Amino acid sequence: MSDLEIIRLIIEGRVQGVGYRAFLVREALALELSGCARNRRDGAVEAVAAGPRPALDALIHAARRGPRLARVDGLREEQADEAALVEFCGAGFSVAPDA
Repeated sequence: MSDLEIIRLIIEGRVQGVGYRAFLVREALALELSGCARNRRDGAVEAVAAGPRPALDALIHAARRGPRLARVDGLREEQADEAALVEFCGAGFSVAPDA
């Protein structure tokens, strides 16, 4: 994965119960990214994604928009590493168990 970047996103707003994780998974798969997304206890959605920077930027753009019923109030991006990706997600891009 040395040619790929790995990021963690924390998305806040009305992002639970509105199909946000499924939306993020569809967007990520279309961009051929690896990773996953899960609900957090604090009401946010957390995602870890790995891929080329242009695809990650496209995912971030989509994450700021969200699905029709969502309202994104904030999005934080952090650098992550391969260990975080494997521990958090496994393989592919999917919805992970809630945190």
